[in-house]
Amino acid sequence: MSANLLIDTHTHLDFPQFDNDRERVIERAAATGVRAIVDIGTDLASSQAAVALADTYPQIYAAVGVHPHDARTVTGKLLGELRALALHPKVVAIGEIGLDFYRDLSPRDQQRQAFEQQLALASEVGKPVVIHDRDAHSEVMATLRRWAASSHQPAGVLHCFSGDLAMAQEAIELGFYISIAGPVTFKNDKRLHELVRQLPLEKLLVETDCPYLTPHPHRGKRNEPAYVKLVAQEVAHIKGLSLEEVGRITSDNAQALFALKF
Repeated sequence: MSANLLIDTHTHLDFPQFDNDRERVIERAAATGVRAIVDIGTDLASSQAAVALADTYPQIYAAVGVHPHDARTVTGKLLGELRALALHPKVVAIGEIGLDFYRDLSPRDQQRQAFEQQLALASEVGKPVVIHDRDAHSEVMATLRRWAASSHQPAGVLHCFSGDLAMAQEAIELGFYISIAGPVTFKNDKRLHELVRQLPLEKLLVETDCPYLTPHPHRGKRNEPAYVKLVAQEVAHIKGLSLEEVGRITSDNAQALFALKF
């Protein structure tokens, strides 16, 4: 494919799984055609590390936020520190924020409060949001419905989307993009294949969520941004398009949402 056509819109390159070879991982991504990478914060330390990576590498951008697993850590002081980070010129979103009722690592009331507080922060600083939703579809959508009605900015992305077609269509109507990750390469995920087939490419993003959700044929190994090409290839196969077209359109989508400047 042509060089520099892909954007990995969701990574965790700041995580310790990359401490031994982070530089080589970033080089492999570039060699595979990955033009840009968005590194996503999950707590204050991770958000700070994502900003540091963005400062170090011109092709890396950052999102800052607290994952629902760590919602119990969100205080007024922490929100102030996130607000300061969010003003950095290479911070392009607030995230990863949302609800996780699968693991429930933070009490649900604290998850809800942290989610609302960080949506308010996104409105305050004028940045889109990166949404985590696991086993909480109805509550996530109800919250986003209320927020979108009062917000006047690019809405965001539902990362590693796991809902149904009706949910995806409503999210798109609210101004959200739908992000597709490694599970699209799994032969038994017919639901996701059909979702990709029916949704407009102009509303899709591609991601790795590395080091997690490694696509076929590398399942069981650490994921990395170079593998976003495998996700894009499967999207292209499902939609009967070329990899180049999927790369171009999903990258245009990412650029529009996150206001990336190359």
